[in-house]
Order: sequence, then structure tokens, then C-alpha cells
Amino acid sequence: MTGFGLTQPVIKAAAERPEGIFTIFGGRRRSNAVFADRVARLAAAFRAMGVGPGDRIAMLAANSDRYVEYVFATLWAGGVINPVNARWSAREMAFSLEDSETRILIVDDGFAGMVPELRAPAPGLERIIHAGDMAAPEGMDDWEQLIASHDPVPDAGRAGDDMAALLYTGGTTGRPKGVMLSHAGIATCSLSLTAAAPNGGDAPGLHVAPFFHIGGVGVIFQFAYRRAPQVIMPAFDAGEALRLIEEERVGDIFVVPTMLRWLLDHPDLARRDLSSLVSIRYGAAPIDTTLLARAMEAIPTAGFMQVYGQTEFSPVVTCLAPADHLGEGAGQRLTSAGRPLPTATVRIVDAARNPLPVGEVGEIAVRGPQVMLGYWNRPEETAKALSEGWLYTGDAGFMDEAGFLHVVDRVKDMIVTGGENVYSAEVENALATMPGIAASAVVAAPDEEWGERVHAVIVAAAGAEISLERVRAHCQSLIAGYKAPRSVSLIDALPLSPAGKVLKHVLRAELAKE
Repeated sequence: MTGFGLTQPVIKAAAERPEGIFTIFGGRRRSNAVFADRVARLAAAFRAMGVGPGDRIAMLAANSDRYVEYVFATLWAGGVINPVNARWSAREMAFSLEDSETRILIVDDGFAGMVPELRAPAPGLERIIHAGDMAAPEGMDDWEQLIASHDPVPDAGRAGDDMAALLYTGGTTGRPKGVMLSHAGIATCSLSLTAAAPNGGDAPGLHVAPFFHIGGVGVIFQFAYRRAPQVIMPAFDAGEALRLIEEERVGDIFVVPTMLRWLLDHPDLARRDLSSLVSIRYGAAPIDTTLLARAMEAIPTAGFMQVYGQTEFSPVVTCLAPADHLGEGAGQRLTSAGRPLPTATVRIVDAARNPLPVGEVGEIAVRGPQVMLGYWNRPEETAKALSEGWLYTGDAGFMDEAGFLHVVDRVKDMIVTGGENVYSAEVENALATMPGIAASAVVAAPDEEWGERVHAVIVAAAGAEISLERVRAHCQSLIAGYKAPRSVSLIDALPLSPAGKVLKHVLRAELAKE
């Protein structure tokens, strides 16, 4: 193995702490030795199916201990993980599978019924593996039987710039695009974030973010490098999360602000012992200072850490450490996204990509070993995003004199709702196909629960009747439900620039008055 390899923490944990716990899920607890053995046997099954270096294996499932096994077994076999966004529409899922030339798909009980719907538009699928607790449906391989019937194989030794993950993100053109991340990039991010700020160490860590996001799957590796037992929830439930923190003595958790609000609002908060929590990381969406102040008061043992990043940087760019949340000047620091990680260099550039001085707003560019390999089969988009080692994020911001990054807008008109990224162009494309809509624009509206919500500003055609219910139903037939507008306003005409572009800042300003 040359360079960083993401299977290394599994190998070391089994050799050095065989009786330690790797995963905790419901009533199942797997030791490091047992976990590594299952991974090596599953990797053997993958190789028997023809998986070679760089081949993609997809998983469409809720979080579970088997999902963690899938991640490491795929890498152990030499393959590339391709987690499928479980919140997408079937059409979006099928596109990612076909675009990535994925031949093997793993599903759990909750998604096994979708397989026929996915196979027609993704004919490249050759094998379906069932990783649920129920009996495997006809025509699918059984997860436990695959493990039991194969002898363990040695790790393939993929590392360094070898591709480890292909993660599809929403695209401004309406088509998801695959971000290619390397072993070294993900490993560097995990270790760099550990160096940047205190964390939960080897105390159990709780997974609440979905594994199909880099913010979820990335934490798998962060916990693994720290040898923290991985406590896994199938889906976020505030009451269950509070119970697990108390019973498993969880030391570390990563949440989006919406989850943090639900934890604080849950009636069990006062009666649960959360004193084991020493690290709460939050990110993926804006947070208001009132919510943060409530959380810091309610869970005083925890150091709060904000992270900012994007999938293309494996993913963390900056971190606002716990110490930055306290003391003199904290109010100003809390408006920032923190300082760059030790392995990240950030600069602000103008439209010609020339560096700007401190305090001036421009596009955020970042460089370091965590930068993606590129976009899968998208050379033109890769060339736009990557240049001379720099990743141009599409986000706008400025650096202050103390070296803190302030993110002020989204160049790409991305809306972050409950931790989910939504591109306005994709929603506008869906609205354009709805009868009765003459024109539309989609913007982010402030939302107390979700941070931001998808808001559609619509110009109705003559005589048409437009309602939120009809708009949501139409959009949900084409795109994922969380992308459908949660609110609608009707106007006579969209504000346009002299060049004919919609002035979205005007629409946002009107929403802010409401």
C-alpha cells in the first residue's frame, strides 16, 4: 500500500484492538476482529462477482451496520463506493447508476421494492444484493449468505490517488454529477479535521446524518481513524438520539442545525444524561446564533465546532473550533465559517480569478490534497472547477484580518434546506413543464425549522389557477420531494435586468420583508 488507504484503520483496529467495538446497531455489536473478518469475506464475494480495481458498487439503503460494512468491503475489494441518495426520485437514482456504469446494487428491506423501477432505465445493473433482515427477494443475493460462503481475501491495497468514492450531487443543469474522491483526499480530511480541533477521541460516536451524503459517510472514516465505536441510527429521531447518547456514552456527534433544533425541543432533553458529549459538530446549513446559544447552554459539556465545505473537497474546508465560540470577540467569529484546516489553503478571487485583498467579497477558492479528482465523465465541468490545483467552489465570501472565512452568498444559487442541497435551476426546470406557469424563479426563503426553504415565485398564465399543493405534486413527480417548493408567491412579472436575467436579489429582499 502506497500512501493513505482507507482500509488501514480496519486492519489496525483488528490487529491492535481485536476485542474493541467497531459498530453498534440496534441489538448488534460487532468487534473490530469480527468486523474486519466480515469485510474481508464480503470483499471476496464482490471479487467473485467480477469487481476489479475502480469498479463501482452502489448501495441504496438506510443507515445500518451493514452500510458501514459495504463501505469498507467495497474498498477492500479494490472498488469504489457509490452511495445512492435515498431521497431522490427513481429517475434521479437510475441516472446516477447508469451514468456511473454501476453493475452491482445493494438494497435493504425498505428499498428492495424499487429494484424493478430502477432496472428498466439502468440496464447495466447485473447483480442485486439484499442487505436486509427479511428474506432476500427472488433474484437477489443474500448479504449474510455471501459472507458465510466466502473465505476472507487480502486487502486490495488501493491508496493515494486511487478513486475511493463516487458521490453524486445535484447539478445546476438538472442532472446529478459524480464527484470523484480519492483515498488520500478522504483520509487527509479525516486526519486534518482531527488536528484542527478537539473531538470525542475514541469514545463512541453517533451517526445521525445519512451515509449517502459526504457529511455522513465521511464521518465513518473520521470515527474509524480515531477507533471510536460507531453507533448507528437508521434515520434521525431526536428521542432515540438522546437515548443512545445516554446509554452508549456517546462522545461525538455531527448534526445539521435542523437536527440540533429537534434535539433541543424534544421533551426528553431534560431527563437524559448528556454529560458524555464532549464534541458537537454542526454544518451543511446556516445556523442562527439564538439556536446555537440555546444548545451551548443546554449541553455545557460539549465543545461546539462548525464545519464548512463541499463534496468536492472531501469535504471540509474550514472549521470554527470550540474555543472560537467563546470569549472576547466570539460574536464576530460566530458569523464566520472558521479558519481553513491545516491541509487547506483558501483565497478569495475576482471574476478573472485574481486574488482579492482581505475584506473584499469574491469567489472562494481552495487548494490542498483533499481536492477531488474531478467530475465523472464531465471534462468541461472539471476544467471549470479545477485549475492549477485550485478548486473554485462557486461560493462567495471574504477573509477577515484574523484569517476567518465568511461565506456571504452562493454563487450557484444553491438552497440548503435541512442540510440538503437544492439547486434552483433544477426546480425551475421542473416548474417550466407545469401547465399554467408562464415564468418562475426559485430562491431560498428563511425558515425557522429548516434554516432555508425552497420558495417559488411564479407568474401564472392567463386564467390559470396555481396552488402550492398542485405545484408540489407536479415537482415531486419529477424530482425528489425535498426539492419541491415549500412556499409559493404569485406576481405579475419577474424583475429582470437589462440583459433579461431574473434579479433574484430583488426577490430575496421582498421575502425578507415578510
